[in-house]
Amino acid sequence: QAQFAESGGGLVQAGGSLKLSCTASGWPMEWFSIGWFHQAPGKERRAVACNNLNDISTYFEDSVKGRFTVSRENAQNTVYLEMKNLKPEDTGIYYCAVPSQDCTGAVDEYAHWGQGTQVTVSP
Repeated sequence: QAQFAESGGGLVQAGGSLKLSCTASGWPMEWFSIGWFHQAPGKERRAVACNNLNDISTYFEDSVKGRFTVSRENAQNTVYLEMKNLKPEDTGIYYCAVPSQDCTGAVDEYAHWGQGTQVTVSP
């Protein structure tokens, strides 16, 4: 079955930028829609955005609209989450996963979770 791995996290000062990657193995990324999720320390995992098979993205969190952008490069089997103007509240683990059908903000509708990548934004 397909597997997905997140990478690109790190430590950045408030106002800085990071670009996360979700890379597929086992099957082509072009076969999958991909959701991005944020789990802040001590809080529940929440859907941030989802990129569908036509490279159209939906953003579920008002706090990231205008700052985060999801895109894909199927030749690299990768979906990206570009984060700009980072804020301390963006700190947490970021995951990617596959929706059972269409892109949705419901976390329970996703499967094939990666291990996540840590993002830390300092004041």
